[in-house]
Formats: sequence, structure tokens, C-alpha cells
Amino acid sequence: MVQSQIIGNEFYQSLGKLFYSIACADKSVHAKELDKLKSFIRKYWLDVDEMVDEYGEDAAFQIETVFDWLLEYEKDAKSSYEDFEAFYKAHEDKFNSYIKVLILDTANAIANAAYGKNKAELIALARLQMLMV
Repeated sequence: MVQSQIIGNEFYQSLGKLFYSIACADKSVHAKELDKLKSFIRKYWLDVDEMVDEYGEDAAFQIETVFDWLLEYEKDAKSSYEDFEAFYKAHEDKFNSYIKVLILDTANAIANAAYGKNKAELIALARLQMLMV
């Protein structure tokens, strides 16, 4: 696998960690949050680039795969966000203005999906917003 493909897969995996951290900010993930994420992946993220994973699938599905894995193993939101933040800082060139807007839109939609945004989700969204500026 070439280096750009590895970083591309890591890019989408880091987004899975980010979106999990938003959904899990209040210590629980509601089915509506997962449904909203899947909807955004199919509606927006699949069209971002032509990157594929090692199985020939669109690399954007790595977002969902990582999210599901974190959910299954009940990982905490804080470390998931920190993993995303470290990737973001190491590869800021991968995050153009369109990607940043799409990330923020996806995160807001996830947080709003179940019962509206609660305090923990608002804090997580504010932290993400500050990172992206």
C-alpha cells in the first residue's frame, strides 16, 4: 500500500474516532446518532475522494468501521478525540476548508440527532470548532 493511501485510510479512521467522541460525549451513543453518521457517510463522505481501502471499498467507510469498533468495545470519548486531534495536528494539510465544514456539519448533525445537543456535546463541539480555526 502506498504512503498516500495509508494516510488516506488513517484520515478516515481518525474521523471515525472524532465522530464517536462526539456521539459518546455524554457517555452513551443513541441509535439515531449512528443512523445520522451512516446517512452523512453515504450522502457526503463517499464523494470526497476516490480513495479505497485494502478491500477495494471506498475508504470513507472506515469512518463507520472505526465508530462501530469503538462502540462495541466501549472506548471512551476523551481518548478517541485525542487520537483525532493528534492526527489533525500531524496532517493539517489534509483538512481543507471544505473538509473542515463537512466535519463540523457531520459532528453537529450527530450531536443533534437524538434529543438535541446536551451540555457534554456542546463542549465537545466547541473544542472541535476551536481546533478547526
